[in-house]
Amino acid sequence: MTIPERLKRQAGRYALVDGIPFRLPVSGTRSPALMAMFTIDLDEATRLMPGNEIHPFRLWNKAVLIITVVDYRVTVIGKYVEFSVAIACTHGPKPAPPLLPALLMGRYGTGQYVHDLPVSSEVSVKGGKGIWGMPKHQANLDFLIRERMVSSQYDLDGQMVLRIEIERPKMTWLPINMGAINYCAFRGMLMKSSIYFKGSLGMSLFKKAAARLVLGDHPRVAALRRLNIGGPFFTAFFPGITGDLDDHYESWFLSYDTPPATRPEGMESVVNLGLSEAWLPPPDDPYLKGSEEDSKGALVDEANPANR
Repeated sequence: MTIPERLKRQAGRYALVDGIPFRLPVSGTRSPALMAMFTIDLDEATRLMPGNEIHPFRLWNKAVLIITVVDYRVTVIGKYVEFSVAIACTHGPKPAPPLLPALLMGRYGTGQYVHDLPVSSEVSVKGGKGIWGMPKHQANLDFLIRERMVSSQYDLDGQMVLRIEIERPKMTWLPINMGAINYCAFRGMLMKSSIYFKGSLGMSLFKKAAARLVLGDHPRVAALRRLNIGGPFFTAFFPGITGDLDDHYESWFLSYDTPPATRPEGMESVVNLGLSEAWLPPPDDPYLKGSEEDSKGALVDEANPANR
């Protein structure tokens, strides 16, 4: 996937959508990010998918949990951290064969189903959920770059939900220029959006000590515990990516074999949101208190507001 010419033609134009002023294309620049992939139980992942239209990507007899955290530093809606909890998936009438969708992504609609997407600011919730149907909500987040480790913690209602740590690679030499597809459930519909990004990364493969995912006690963790999360098999650190979110998206009704028992979240969750770029207080992260400094190295990224 490469950035469409349509988005390139939009460069320098403006839009006003749901009261949010955009300079097109919808971009974020100089944004460090981390990613980690873990094996999870295939049957439990299938049960977590909404409707009949998307299916877990099959890594042999396992599914894949993808944790991606982006520290957006330059955007039209200000700075914010985005903590994505997703499952690699395919889109179609039936599950795809193992592994093949990684090569034939267009044929199988390969992407990720975003299960949870906390962000730092209210305006990010208003735009991401109200326009693209992403499951955004405001939470206590940070993004810390240390000498030997990159980490992020996600708290909500005074409790830790998730914490992700990855080993910081010594070099970030591999250039990337690619696109990705997000599938989200909102208003009883499956929403598909695309993002295009470029930058460089450092990564590790099949190194068990390269990442650590800690689950907290918040009720939101219950669904993740049922996934029987295994060890990491891929981690990556991006020191500064540029991403363009496509303003074009698709949606379909989510269908079920029996009538849905609960009413899905609707527009009532976003219509009264404002345009505030303010963050909630930082999470109760031990690294913000200076603990374990000797084992992981001092903070080295002064541009991140969570580090101050």
